[in-house]
Amino acid sequence: MLSKLHTDRHTTQSSHSRHHGRPEMTPDEALIRALMAKQVGINSVVRQISYSGGFPVWTSRGTVIFLLQSNREGWAVAGDFNDWNPFPMTNIGHHLWVAELKIPKSIGQKLRYLYFLPNGESISDPLSLCFCDDFEDSCSFLKRPSRRQYLMRWNDFTSPQGLKSRPIHVLVPPNDGPYDVLYAHDGQNLFSKDSICGGWKLCERMREIGGNFLIVGIWNSPDRMSEYTHADDVYTDGGYYATLGHKYAAFVEETVRPFIESHFRTTARAGLMGSSLGGLISLYISNCYPGRYDSVFALSPTTAWGRLGRDNGTLIRDYYEKAGHQNTFLYIDHGGSFPTEGMPDILDRKAAIRDESDWASAYDNCCYTFDFVSALAEIGYRQSVDMFYQHIPGAPHNEDAWSARVSKPLRIFMEKRG
Repeated sequence: MLSKLHTDRHTTQSSHSRHHGRPEMTPDEALIRALMAKQVGINSVVRQISYSGGFPVWTSRGTVIFLLQSNREGWAVAGDFNDWNPFPMTNIGHHLWVAELKIPKSIGQKLRYLYFLPNGESISDPLSLCFCDDFEDSCSFLKRPSRRQYLMRWNDFTSPQGLKSRPIHVLVPPNDGPYDVLYAHDGQNLFSKDSICGGWKLCERMREIGGNFLIVGIWNSPDRMSEYTHADDVYTDGGYYATLGHKYAAFVEETVRPFIESHFRTTARAGLMGSSLGGLISLYISNCYPGRYDSVFALSPTTAWGRLGRDNGTLIRDYYEKAGHQNTFLYIDHGGSFPTEGMPDILDRKAAIRDESDWASAYDNCCYTFDFVSALAEIGYRQSVDMFYQHIPGAPHNEDAWSARVSKPLRIFMEKRG
């Protein structure tokens, strides 16, 4: 029904355009006008437009259509393009608010906008394709800005591998590319000022170092413990987690990466980055696809996974020893403190469980991560050549600590190009 409506409206508009000289209506415009006429439902419209031209929708009439779903009353839209004078939105039912404004495409960089309530409260557009959400600024953009850093988003990103859908956010630097690409996990903690512990603050960190590459923030799903691990294990909470790491690795390499490369001008150079289990899965993905990733940045990786509930489970160390030296630069770090009795001669479950206990911030995966780095040295990795290892004494296991030191791996990724 939707396809037929789409085709019929497009055909009608094309005929009208030929007769009157008006530009043809795009599929996105046809969809949102069908929504405004209550001929289609909100969910299908949002998904199709989000993965096409994105919101807000530029029309054949020289206007822009804004769409907001909210059960609060009295919304208006304002931005640089109208000197921030609120323009009332119309409630079309089902808590949907729309506004159509005449905005010339020649407005240059007057692209910022927000939604306002009568009391002056404002929010950025949760549907906008391009936006900014950090401590410097929070706004949405009419279209892709130039000469400034911004974020792009695709919500409800599906997985043909059978994993749960999730959002993907991309931090775009203020240049035209082609871009190297860094794929980062736990994406909801990377950019937003509302992230846990303030997040990694990557928008600020990239401005500080003059970052010139894309960062693709892949959000985790409710299955994080399974998706971000390479082996089945029993966690310290007593829960058993069957690995989905092989499916997640395929999702990143075979689904996310081609999508990004089809939407941006990219180079062949890509890296992986994550912390805790995100660091572990970064190491695993690179091992699954030798030669596909130039660099891996693992901050406080959970290198003990596989032996938290088992005496002789498979460690990430085992994968790397079997593969031998690879042409991938490895950055490994951790905080915490080693046990007072020194490094154990044989790593056992007791050390792993201690590192993942309620007082994990005191250890931050010290023992097993140092053991992993020692194994890398044994198979030929050299410090400051194709590996960088650092211990940050006392650093806790949280986003604030990773934010404080993430500039180092970001600089390494940027400086090692070529």
